[in-house]
Amino acid sequence: MVGEGVLHECLLHPEVEKVLVVNRKTCGVEHPKLTEILCPDFFDLTVIEGRLSGYNACFFCLGISSVGVSKDVYSHITYDLTMNFAETLVKQNKEMTFIYVSGAGTDSSEKGNSNWARVKGKTENDLKKLPFKNAFAFRPGFMLPTKGLKHAKGYYSFFKFLYPILLLIIPSFVSTLKEVGIAMINLAIDGYEKPVIEVKDINVLSKKIV
Repeated sequence: MVGEGVLHECLLHPEVEKVLVVNRKTCGVEHPKLTEILCPDFFDLTVIEGRLSGYNACFFCLGISSVGVSKDVYSHITYDLTMNFAETLVKQNKEMTFIYVSGAGTDSSEKGNSNWARVKGKTENDLKKLPFKNAFAFRPGFMLPTKGLKHAKGYYSFFKFLYPILLLIIPSFVSTLKEVGIAMINLAIDGYEKPVIEVKDINVLSKKIV
């Protein structure tokens, strides 16, 4: 859902010159700015590695829920896959800004009781050690889906009716998917004063005029 929403905003944004989407199956979107590469195995990028250079930013939106999967599987997808992709990119794009979609409640200490939060925290921490120009961790909370897009989870569609109430009660935990996408673009263009981007920062960045 996040990847589709961010792609939508990138294709609309006048400062985005071109977009490369790396997917396991086609996103089904056609646009003059868009190039798509299909890669069935994200743990083996050798066949596409030569086509990943020349980009200013990576918006890494891949991930799985920890519900119903073992700790090993969750860590393999969340940590190992992300680091493999990032390490491949940084070899060819030292001036790249890498933006990793993490989640609200991530544990930067890597010592808490929640396995998913520790794994996300380790991923964030180790991405910052890579020699990118910048590396940021995006920690969205509840996101209101963008109307007309295909991949919103069913419960997100239900919660859209609660969004105005949540915005009043817990504004620091809610944003729109449109705001998330615009915030990522603005962050890639102009940077930010801290590497961990919480919901309140997302909402600030989405309104920033670059």
